[in-house]
Amino acid sequence: MEVVEAVVDEIGAERVGIRLSPFAEYAECADSDPKQLGLYMVNALNKYDIVYCHMVEPRIRNAAQRVECPHSLVPMRKAFNGTFIAAGGYDREDGIKSISENRADLVAYGRWFLANPDLPKRFALNAPLNQYHRETFYVSDPVLGYSDYPFLDEESNGVAS
Repeated sequence: MEVVEAVVDEIGAERVGIRLSPFAEYAECADSDPKQLGLYMVNALNKYDIVYCHMVEPRIRNAAQRVECPHSLVPMRKAFNGTFIAAGGYDREDGIKSISENRADLVAYGRWFLANPDLPKRFALNAPLNQYHRETFYVSDPVLGYSDYPFLDEESNGVAS
């Protein structure tokens, strides 16, 4: 909270957002009560009036295992006064449902955006998505896996060859 306060004081709350992962269990990092941790954080952040809180749902256990728990962030979403962004392995339908059920204001699509630089267009057309290649994430090659995914073919609204 000291960092949030310092940044807000320096550049203004209207330029500050935060991403939190209270349910993360990565590299031996876990909390004994992640729901209470998340609630504590959003309530503490409310006093700074920051623009957004971006939280990761525990919908993905690992690269191969998805866990269904769509309501896990709802208490945090209800408690936070600003824009609430949810992330965590959403696809098009999950995102639409999350917004329509008021579980988030916005949904983040990290991996899908990486593999589909025209993701909003693909979602609008309900077009097929490029599959992301996890093995190219975080590699030192500045092109491979980051800028080599094809855009939609404008003529057929299908995937470019």
